[in-house]
Amino acid sequence: MSRSKAKEQFTLEDVAKQTDGIMCRKDAGIIDELPGAYKNIDQVMENQKDLVKIVAQLRQVLCVKG
Repeated sequence: MSRSKAKEQFTLEDVAKQTDGIMCRKDAGIIDELPGAYKNIDQVMENQKDLVKIVAQLRQVLCVKG
């Protein structure tokens, strides 16, 4: 979703829930980076399977917002 839509849809309570166990800022400034703001990558790749060949799957381990 767009950054503005994420800021409208999610709350500080969502920040706490979606980042539980993750060391990060827990303020409104990261709402647009919450996991729930992103499309499901498996669905995205499935939708593009006629255009791409999957050769590896990466996993996010760090997000720097600043």
